[in-house]
Amino acid sequence: MCARNSIYTNPKPCNHLADYKLRHGFNTYDSIRNCLKTTPNGRTRVAKHTTKIPRCSFCDRYQGRLYFCLMCSSLWCPTHILLHTQSEKGHEVAIDMNRSELYCCLCCDQVYDPDFDKVVVCNQVKDLPGGSKSKTNRFEASGERSSKRKRLDSGIGLDLKKSELLVSMRDRRAKSCYPLGLRGLNNLGSTCFMNSVLQALLHAPPLRNYFLNDRHNSVQCRKRSGEKLCLLCDIDAISSAMFSGDRTPYTPAHFLYSWWQHSSNLASYEEQDAHEFFISVLDGIHEKESKIRNSGKDDGDCQCIAHRAFSGLLRSDVTCISCGFTSTTYDPCVDISLNMDTSNLSSFNANKPIKPDEKTSASTLSGCLNLFTSAERLGSDQKLHCQNCQELRDSSKQLSIRRLPLVLCLHIKRVEHSLVRKISRKINQYMQFPFSLDMTPYLSSSIVRSKFGNRIFTFEYDNSNSSAAYEIFAVIAHSGMLESGHYVTYLRLKNQWYKCDDAWISEVDEGIVRASQCYMLFYVQKLLYNNANEDSSFVRISPRRDPFESTAGCS
Repeated sequence: MCARNSIYTNPKPCNHLADYKLRHGFNTYDSIRNCLKTTPNGRTRVAKHTTKIPRCSFCDRYQGRLYFCLMCSSLWCPTHILLHTQSEKGHEVAIDMNRSELYCCLCCDQVYDPDFDKVVVCNQVKDLPGGSKSKTNRFEASGERSSKRKRLDSGIGLDLKKSELLVSMRDRRAKSCYPLGLRGLNNLGSTCFMNSVLQALLHAPPLRNYFLNDRHNSVQCRKRSGEKLCLLCDIDAISSAMFSGDRTPYTPAHFLYSWWQHSSNLASYEEQDAHEFFISVLDGIHEKESKIRNSGKDDGDCQCIAHRAFSGLLRSDVTCISCGFTSTTYDPCVDISLNMDTSNLSSFNANKPIKPDEKTSASTLSGCLNLFTSAERLGSDQKLHCQNCQELRDSSKQLSIRRLPLVLCLHIKRVEHSLVRKISRKINQYMQFPFSLDMTPYLSSSIVRSKFGNRIFTFEYDNSNSSAAYEIFAVIAHSGMLESGHYVTYLRLKNQWYKCDDAWISEVDEGIVRASQCYMLFYVQKLLYNNANEDSSFVRISPRRDPFESTAGCS
């Protein structure tokens, strides 16, 4: 792929946007310049020159998100924009009026275009105090939002007047009351899955402290390896940008290229699964650090930052039904995938997704964890060889957690498969989850003692050195259908929740978080969570300090 060459370039747009630009060029972009209005906090919106309240052309709706068709200038709500696109050929590209982002109606996602990005940035500079048309034209050639901060810090390619404009622009956004580290990520075309996971990873205390304390030095890494694309270096760059104090949305294009190089089978602009991406990124971090350390250790003993933060140990007990002989194995894990309890749901119908307001028993996280750690009788086609009976026997299997990680990632399986009809559907059932979680009942020590009593295995299963008390700090939620949907992240910083929806950051109540269709839950050990919330002003410290110690103000 072209993304694998040694020079970073802007990502290609989706095919629909490329066709639109081929047919119409930049005429529409230029025509909407006067409709772009920058708010006092530095965000740009589309405001049509009319005294009327913007409404959907089909249903007359005016609340919520509206899209501005680039071809006919009509307005549409999310429900009817696809109807408009299907009925009017060539009307595939629209603009999200609240965000000033391009939206492909057929891809059902935001798409990134550097030419449109320039139009938005030039408008922002023009609206600054002292901004002028001449300054805007001079700035237009200097690049896009994603590289402003980099050029400003390096001092390359900027004259004094341009620097003053960018500093003023940055200072206005820095007045935001949001905690340090909250910064939107631009959607590069169906990359909401990537943005949502990055927000959670970069705010996980161990990883956040690791990169902010310069434990991965990008300059030394490139000198040592000679590689142009490095996943760790690009995560380090995103971390620095997120905690720089700049509030303008950041474009993680370099990181996307690095991830494509590591996961070539997922290298496309199609919507990917957030959980698969999470596993892929941790695997990439582990692979890179293993090369640096020349380590051949197993994951259970690996000292890379990914496994130090997320790695736990699962215990599997397989018991022979006939004689009671138990075979025990241990497997490392970086997350736990939980099935939702769908026993009370209606019969399977792929054409009828489960609605949130259906009168069904609500799933709970404790119920899912109980289901995960309960004994399960294996089917007749899964008979195992019993070492005691010396033949194939029916058996039962029970999972438990032998060792807890510092950061606990719980993946909620929201896909239900019908083996008979060979189709799948998404489970939209809501699940109740606590903000404070005690994992003691699901530890091997608790499971074994409840099964055999306290008289045996006291020393072997003692988990007194591991904290089982956790606090939630991030929730990744998915909305929409199985084939197409949207990911957002809710971050809990200093006991306040914030919604990270690509480039858009907003403060939300905890009720919104509890009502979301959670897909991935991120908990951190309570001591680390409390230490991370002690102060609100980050001070970079010595790179020799252990990243697993608390860093003041990284919340």
